[in-house]
Amino acid sequence: MARRERVIRMSVELPLWRALAGYRVLTMLYAVGFFATAYDGFARPWVAVGYYCVLFVWTVATLPKVASAASCTKRFLAADLTIALTGILLTTVADAHERIQSGGPTLPSIWTAGSVLAFAIKGGWRWAAFASTAVAVANLVERGTPARDTIHNVILVWVASIAIGYVVEVARASERTLARALEIEAATRERERLARDIHDGVLQVLAMVQRRGAVLGGEAAELGRMAGEQEVALRTLVAGGLVPVSRVSQDVAEGAVVQVVEEPAEQTGPVDLRSLLAPFAAARVNLAEPGAPVMLPAPAAKELAAAVGAALDNVRRHAGEDARAWILVEDEPGEVIITVRDDGPGIPEGRLAQAEGEGRLGVAQSIRGRLRDLGGSAELISTPGQGTEVELTVPKEKNVRRGKAEQR
Repeated sequence: MARRERVIRMSVELPLWRALAGYRVLTMLYAVGFFATAYDGFARPWVAVGYYCVLFVWTVATLPKVASAASCTKRFLAADLTIALTGILLTTVADAHERIQSGGPTLPSIWTAGSVLAFAIKGGWRWAAFASTAVAVANLVERGTPARDTIHNVILVWVASIAIGYVVEVARASERTLARALEIEAATRERERLARDIHDGVLQVLAMVQRRGAVLGGEAAELGRMAGEQEVALRTLVAGGLVPVSRVSQDVAEGAVVQVVEEPAEQTGPVDLRSLLAPFAAARVNLAEPGAPVMLPAPAAKELAAAVGAALDNVRRHAGEDARAWILVEDEPGEVIITVRDDGPGIPEGRLAQAEGEGRLGVAQSIRGRLRDLGGSAELISTPGQGTEVELTVPKEKNVRRGKAEQR
């Protein structure tokens, strides 16, 4: 089936842009309403009326510009800041000098802070410092003297905008880190899945060719030697793996992007686990199973059966072709337990850790890795001279929920 690519976009900035759009509208209405209540106190009210008409049209018309960082361009920010600064300086023309000296608000009033915040969300604290400094200078020119309330308002806008800009930068860095972490996790899980598949197929064949070639001798021995070299190289590649370069959006303000490639399973409905284990039964492999069906979602059942197959491969490889094995299937109310036991020589202490260090991941990936992905566990008990027992436990409820989610 065709591969489907799902793109997950994570961004903490989108709520900030929505809040900014609402703030601009509300503060514009506040400035107009405050002017209407103090109309008689203005020396030249027609100047204020003209400015508020421009401010109203500009605020409403540019709402799409503050919808995201991509639409909020530098040109828009420059024009927006110019309108705010113009309104501050026009206050000296429209309002009475006495009102200005007594601490009366500027024409744009707190709408100016929205312009500064746009700089902060778009470019971080450095852009916010530039915009708030320009507003501070305009306020000082408008007032004429550095009064206490003017300095207080200037410092408040300056500190708040820089703080918000810094928080936005930290949030962007966190998004990129999270996207990278999710991608590394996805790459690791995919590498483990491939390692299991390769171990179950290619590596087993190469190991068999190496052994048979050494027995036959002659040209077959040379072929076996080459197969052994390729087995070692492939094991090293599988054990090391590669993590792809993190993919993020071209405009970081859009949020970090994680791309997840999904391959729908051929079957996601419940299947009888017994039907998948039946082929393992042979002259030297005894299968004991319940009389009733053991139902599990198809992906979980296939992975569990593959883990059993990997355990039997280890029996044939390490205990010999003449070794006997027993498979016991237990269908408990909350879990399925499969025990694979053999009568081989057992595993010496420390041999599993040594094999994993050499890139031999039969137990680590083909068995334990599969069970870990299913939310279960794999316990291996081995005593030298007394055989080996592998107990695979898979919880039912978790895998049933997962199967239903995949069906949706």
